[in-house]
Amino acid sequence: MKPTLTALAASAALACLAVPAQAQSTSSVVLSGLVDAYAGSMRNAGDPGHTAVVGSGGLTTSWFGFKGIEDLGGGLKATFAVTSFFRPDTGSQGRFNGDPIFSRDANVGLAGGFGTVQLGRGLAPNFLPTILANPFGDSFTFSPLVLHANVGTTGWPRTTTPSDTGWSNQVIYSTPKFGGFGANLHYQFGEQSSSTGNDSKKNVGINGTYFGGPVTLVAFYERDQISNPVNPGLLTTTVGGVALPETRKNWMVGGAYDFTLVKAYATYGRSKAEISSLESKTGSLGVSVPLGAGSVLAAVARTEATSNAFNADRTTASIGYDYFLSKRTDVYAIAMRDRVTALSSGNSFGVGVRHRF
Repeated sequence: MKPTLTALAASAALACLAVPAQAQSTSSVVLSGLVDAYAGSMRNAGDPGHTAVVGSGGLTTSWFGFKGIEDLGGGLKATFAVTSFFRPDTGSQGRFNGDPIFSRDANVGLAGGFGTVQLGRGLAPNFLPTILANPFGDSFTFSPLVLHANVGTTGWPRTTTPSDTGWSNQVIYSTPKFGGFGANLHYQFGEQSSSTGNDSKKNVGINGTYFGGPVTLVAFYERDQISNPVNPGLLTTTVGGVALPETRKNWMVGGAYDFTLVKAYATYGRSKAEISSLESKTGSLGVSVPLGAGSVLAAVARTEATSNAFNADRTTASIGYDYFLSKRTDVYAIAMRDRVTALSSGNSFGVGVRHRF
């Protein structure tokens, strides 16, 4: 459930103190989240052996937090979101050690007929298109497309997302919906001093989504010069022992079509770094097939990476079954195979539970 915390007497008292003559607006704050944990055996390509684990986020990264909205009248609303990732297998904060406490969301904004403007930390342009165009959604454990974009391994440290799935210090403008189409414009301030000569460094990006009947279409573009999420600073490439400011560009197009008996997914994208000349090309295909109270999920992604001194590819395939016990709780079982050029392949398997509240 997502209980709405309507501050009755307290909000009335605060309103009298803070805005005695203009307290006709209505507001709500919602506490919500998701807990996802799995047990299994994990081995990515290049790993020396299997690891038996109880892990976090088999299908979705666990999170919790608060989101709120206040109706200011005249079609104008104030919004905020403060949400945090966590790992239920250990109780640790964040997606990894050192991840900021509110790395999922920490923003405030205004919304109206003009769209929405947000200030603070929020999604990067790459995130929504990536999770909408593959059957495993935002699984950073078993989704081939998400793994290739964001998660390196012992034998494959390269990822195609230049700077995390969330950006700090950013302004996001979201357009109103036009016949199923919407777009988001992202600008992350680099916050670099002019004394360093890097004050023009920044991240910029745009994404678009279209939902029309059985059709879903997505696309994004990023030009990144700033790292995320920990202590945002310059993206760099080391040449001759010297760290040089780097610019990385990343784009992807994709979509899905629901044939009722099966939903098909496909994407294609490229990522390139200017100084290192590392270029990655990634394509993915997937299907979701309804079966009983759940769905059979299957997907494959292939990335070809090249540079002046490197040439290799990675292919990852996953298949599983996600069964819903209720609208809020599902159980799943997934198998995955991961292969990288000239490295030993890895096989993984996990069985998990996901609960929304």
